[in-house]
Amino acid sequence: MLTHTQIWRGIDRLAERAGLSPSGLARVAGLDPTTFNPSKRVSSDGVKPRWPSTESLSKALSAVRVTFEDFAALAAGTAAGRSVPLIGFAQAGDQGFFDDAGFPVGTGWEEVRFPGVSDDNAYALEISGDSMAPVYRDGDRIVVAPDAAPRRGDRVVVKTRSGEVMAKELGRATANTIELISLNPDYDNRILDPSEVVWMARIVWASQ
Repeated sequence: MLTHTQIWRGIDRLAERAGLSPSGLARVAGLDPTTFNPSKRVSSDGVKPRWPSTESLSKALSAVRVTFEDFAALAAGTAAGRSVPLIGFAQAGDQGFFDDAGFPVGTGWEEVRFPGVSDDNAYALEISGDSMAPVYRDGDRIVVAPDAAPRRGDRVVVKTRSGEVMAKELGRATANTIELISLNPDYDNRILDPSEVVWMARIVWASQ
């Protein structure tokens, strides 16, 4: 059975995995932003432990598409993790690093371990520059799952036919346009024709 400390630790790790703060996790789950704040974890006198409701936890898991089994492993600290190839963002735009489906090709990659990653085709990208700040900063690592179908509101990595590789939030996608919302407000949003996109992969983890 998970303890009070483990449950809240799991929620913190769940938020980190999605590149969010606990407040940000609550917001994307459609909850009050303070739902997972530290002040909600004990009674007002600081004595009695308070637990998140099963409804709020369920909504959070659904919002970031994580199973309860994966959450339990995060909470208990038993997720063994797996090694994934690590590619620098500067390298990612070069020809030959990815096939047409968005999978890394070649050998000799540096490998890093991430907990809770089950996708055999997942790989990691190391952020370079500030175009994704404050969500992802220079040196942060994100795990990308090419097999995970992205949906509106997901953070994604996109490669264009010009060779550009970028991380954005997926906005509205139609048969004629794909809206990509910049994580850094100093950078413009992008509207692409679907024919310009070689591949798009969902970000499933962030290490900061």
